[in-house]
Amino acid sequence: MAMLIRTILNEIIPKPLQKYISSKFSDIVSTYFSSTFTFIIEERWQAVFNETFRAVEVYLPTRIGPSTDKLVLGSNDPNNPLAPPKRNIPSDCKIIDEFEGMTLEWTLRVKESEKYYVPDKKCFHLTCKKGVREKVEQRYFPHIAKTAQTILRKREKLFIYTYNQDRSRWESALFKHPARFETLAMEPEVKQSIIDDLDSFVGRKDFFENVGRAWKRGRILTSTTNRSILLIEDIDCSTKVSEDRSKSKDEKQKEGEDGRPINRPSPIDPGVTLSGLLNFIDGLWSSCGNERIIIFTTNHKEKLDPALLRPGRMDVHLHMGYCTPAGFRKLATTYLGIKDGKLFESIDELIKSVEVTPAEVAQQLMVKSDDPEAALQGFIEFLNMKKDKVGEEKLTQEKEAEKKTKKDGGKQSKKLDEAETGSIYLT
Repeated sequence: MAMLIRTILNEIIPKPLQKYISSKFSDIVSTYFSSTFTFIIEERWQAVFNETFRAVEVYLPTRIGPSTDKLVLGSNDPNNPLAPPKRNIPSDCKIIDEFEGMTLEWTLRVKESEKYYVPDKKCFHLTCKKGVREKVEQRYFPHIAKTAQTILRKREKLFIYTYNQDRSRWESALFKHPARFETLAMEPEVKQSIIDDLDSFVGRKDFFENVGRAWKRGRILTSTTNRSILLIEDIDCSTKVSEDRSKSKDEKQKEGEDGRPINRPSPIDPGVTLSGLLNFIDGLWSSCGNERIIIFTTNHKEKLDPALLRPGRMDVHLHMGYCTPAGFRKLATTYLGIKDGKLFESIDELIKSVEVTPAEVAQQLMVKSDDPEAALQGFIEFLNMKKDKVGEEKLTQEKEAEKKTKKDGGKQSKKLDEAETGSIYLT
């Protein structure tokens, strides 16, 4: 009989209405008959990532005990495959935590998205007794935040984030690059100025708040070749972002193969625009979040819109040009393990007269890094060859310019003769 009534109700009452009635009935039962209370911590809070969710996500793997019935294990470090895997919390997994005499039950709930480009909705459920609700809010959650902060400070790993446009979300990968700031080949004074500037910026949070400015620092690097760092490389190549609005339309509206302007944004997805980027680095959005360092790199600073370069957006402009004697000595120390030698003076003089990039220097020193003397001798030969080539090109250009001058001069002389001897007869 019960089965018959259930079947009839399923046929008569629509599914959405069934879910609504079921949820309301559960609310009534939990309100009047349950002795427990549930906190819900969603992944997003008011259009931004929920910091409480992040803290819980870091904290809970440390509380896994015998009562936990399942785990997610994994590793994202390809350079250390033998390292023990890290723990993570799977969906619908219950974790019991004890804090100051309270028993607390955690569960991760995941609602799968029906659309592939919309991320799944995640939230943590924390169940406790109603009588300790205020204590959980005032004592337990601050304890979680403090513990998570301590754990994150001990982690010496950086992550690089890439925006997945198909899924409309940011995805992270472990960032482990062998290069270090100490091995960077540049003038010692410039390097020290960068260190001093960043150290000063990091320690002046209160100053930025007092003067009413967002805690951020903008840098633009030009070359011939929660604490977050935003890096946009070769910004001059992103036409919608960097183009100078003062230039004429004819200069900017170059047509592609389909006959349409290549710089015109797509009507479906405009992507990153100059207006959007300016609002992010210096508009209202720039005050959201804490310490932020913004770095642009470009090979053609003159192509960038002046609005991107003004103080307050790009505070420090650093030109990284061709290799200098100081840069060469740093590279020699890094690649050859020597700080001085009898050939260094000759190389210093050549570098002053030949334009060579740090990358070219490094490439030459790597060829025979096991034999420093041979490597330096080979580098001298490379510089002399490049110097001769530059001299030949310069001589060729001068000859071509001379020929063009003579040719243009002959034409001009002929025009003058015609102008002087020409006559007009009037009748």
